[in-house]
Amino acid sequence: MNELAQETSPYLLQHANNPVNWKAWNTNSLSEAKEKNQLVIISIGYSACHWCHVMEHESFEDEAVAQTMNAHFINIKVDREEHQNVDAVYMKAVQIMTGHGGWPLNIIALPDGRPVYGGTYFRKEEWINVLEQLQELYKTNPEKMIEYAEKLHKGIAAISIIKKQKTNTVLEQKALEPLILKWKKSFDLEFGGMARAPKFMMPNNYQFLLRYGFQTNDSELLDFVNLTLTKMAYGGLFDTIDGGFSRYSVDMKWHIPHFEKMLYDNGQLVSLYADAYKLTKNPLFKEVIEKTLSFISRELTDESNGFYCALDADSLNEKQHLEEGAFYVWQKATLQELLKEDFELFSEVFNINDFGFWEHGNYVLIQNKSLEEIAVLNKITISELESKKKAWETILFLEREKRSKPRLDDKCLTSWNGIMLKGFVDAFKALKDKSYLTIALNNADFIIKNLWSSDGNLLHNYKNGKSSINGYLEDYCFVIDGFIGLYEVTFDEKWLHNANQLTDYCLEHFFDENSGFFTFSSNLDEALIAEHYETEDNVIPASNSVMANNLLLLSIYFHNSYYEKVALQMLQNIIPKIDYPSAYSNWLLTFLNFGEQNKELAICGEDALKFSSLSNEKYLPHIILAGSETESNLPFLKNRFKNDETLFYVCQNKTCDVPKNNFEEVSNELKFSH
Repeated sequence: MNELAQETSPYLLQHANNPVNWKAWNTNSLSEAKEKNQLVIISIGYSACHWCHVMEHESFEDEAVAQTMNAHFINIKVDREEHQNVDAVYMKAVQIMTGHGGWPLNIIALPDGRPVYGGTYFRKEEWINVLEQLQELYKTNPEKMIEYAEKLHKGIAAISIIKKQKTNTVLEQKALEPLILKWKKSFDLEFGGMARAPKFMMPNNYQFLLRYGFQTNDSELLDFVNLTLTKMAYGGLFDTIDGGFSRYSVDMKWHIPHFEKMLYDNGQLVSLYADAYKLTKNPLFKEVIEKTLSFISRELTDESNGFYCALDADSLNEKQHLEEGAFYVWQKATLQELLKEDFELFSEVFNINDFGFWEHGNYVLIQNKSLEEIAVLNKITISELESKKKAWETILFLEREKRSKPRLDDKCLTSWNGIMLKGFVDAFKALKDKSYLTIALNNADFIIKNLWSSDGNLLHNYKNGKSSINGYLEDYCFVIDGFIGLYEVTFDEKWLHNANQLTDYCLEHFFDENSGFFTFSSNLDEALIAEHYETEDNVIPASNSVMANNLLLLSIYFHNSYYEKVALQMLQNIIPKIDYPSAYSNWLLTFLNFGEQNKELAICGEDALKFSSLSNEKYLPHIILAGSETESNLPFLKNRFKNDETLFYVCQNKTCDVPKNNFEEVSNELKFSH
C-alpha cells in the first residue's frame, strides 16, 4: 500500500494517491528491502519541480507502471529538500553514470542501497522497459549487478573523499587577479549574468564581484554587477506585480522564468540587492527589496513566524488544468481591457510586443528601458510615470488575485529560514525599516522554539507543529550566519552566544579532522553509502564555505584561536583547487575577510546603536562590527566601555588603534583610498 499519507512533506503528499506502493525514506523501508531481497527504486524530487509533476502524471499515476513497480521493487519517494544528504549521494551516482543530473532523480539500487542504474526524467514506456530489464538481470545474474554496484560505489566514495592540504597558502589578494580575468570572459555585457542559457541568479557570485570590484576600484566589475541586477529586476524573472524572483530564466535576457519561487533564492537576493542599494542608492534596487519582502510576508510566512519553502511553477489555467506559468502570464486583450487609454504607454514600459511575447498569445512582463528614458520619449515627468506604473501594478495585482494561485510548499526548512532571516536583517541595515527587524527577530524566536532541541541539535524541517529530521550542516551554518547578523543590528550578545553554542555543536558532531572539513550529516545519523562534504558553492553557498566564514567572525568576537585555525585550514584546502571561481565565490568572500583590507570596528557607549545604524547603512563589506551600550564581557569588547562617552575602536590584525570619539573621523578612516 501507499504509505505517504502519513507524511507531512507537501511533495510526498502529492504522491499519496498514486497506485504505486510508495514508502518514505526511513530505516524500516530500507530494512524491508534487505529482508525481501528486492531491488529499491529511490525517486527524488521536490514540490515545485515541473518535470517531477510530469513524470508523476505520465508514470506514477498509471496502473500499468504501478503494477511493474509494486511487483518487484521496494518504492521509496524522497523529498530532496528534506533529505539533501540522500539526494547529494545519489546525484553523484547519476552524474557518474550519465554525465549529468537534475530532478526528478530516479535510482534503482540493490537492497543495501548501492545504486546500479539511474537517470532523471523517464517516459512511461522507457521506465517500464528499464525496470523489467533490471529485474530480470537481478533474477538471472545478480553477481553481474553486484559487481557493477561495487565499482560504482567505489567511484562515489572516491569523489566524496577530501584530503587535507599540507600547504600553508599565503592568502594574498593578488592571487585572485587571474581568476577574475578568466571569469570576465564569460560575462554577458548586454543583459548581465553569464553568457549562456538557462540563467541562474547565483547571488553569491554577485556578492563577491560587488565586493571585489568595490575593494579594488574595478569600475568594469561594478558596472557589470549593476547591469546584472538591473536586468534581473526588469522581469520576467522578477515578478514586478507581486514581488519575488523565480528560480531561473530559460533565455539570455532573464525573461521567461521557470516560474517557481523558492525561499532560498529570494532570501539571498534581498541580501544582494540590499548591499547594492547601500553602494548605489539605486531606487530600483530599493523597490525590488520592498516588493520581495512584501511577497514573503504575504505568501510565504507561517502564522508562527516561520517561512515556507516555495510556490510551485504550475497553477490551474482557465480550463482548470495545471499549466506552468498560468498564474503569471497576460493576454493582450485582457491588458487592453484593464488599462484602457493607458495601454499604449503600459506596452512601452512592459513590452507588449515581440520583445515581451512568450507563446500561445501570452506575454510575460519585462522592461528593457529605464523609466527615465520612457518618460523623456513620451514627454511626461518621471514622477508621473512612476505613479502610473504603481497604479497599473495594483490593477494587475487585484486581477491576478482572482486566478488560481500556484501550489504552496508549506513546510519550513531551518536552513532556508536562516537565509531569509539574514535577508530581512540586511534589508533593515540598508533601508532602516523597523518592521524588517521585527520579522527577523520573530523568525529567530521561531527557530529557537521549534527547531532547536533540548539536546542541543537543530532539526531540519517543521510543519504542523512537527519536526522529524535531524539537522544538516546547512541548517547550522545559515542559522549561525543569521544570528551573527542579528547581533550586528541589535548588539544583543545572546545572538552571538547562540551562534557560538551551535558552532561548538558542529565541531563535535560534523567536523572531520582528517579532511579538515565538516560533513553534511551529523555523526549521530544513520550512515549512507558514502560520506558527503559540501564544498562547491551553487545556487546556495556550500555549507562548508559559510561555516568557514562563521568561524572567522566568531574567532574575532570570542578571541578563539582554534576557530580561526580551522577556518584558515579550510580556506587553504580549497584555494589551490579553484579553477573556475563561480563555483567558489562564497569561499572567495571568506578569502577577502582574511585579507589585508579587513578591519574591525567596536562602538562602545550609550549611543552605540545609533552609530551602528549609521555604519550598517553604508556599504562597508570589509568591516566586522561589534558594540555595546553598557559594560560587556564579550572578549572583543572587554574593558572598552566608558560612562558618558561613546568610543570607536578601529582594529586590524589583532591590534586596535587608540579609541576616538569622532564618528566622522572614524568613517573616513574606514573608507578605501583608491
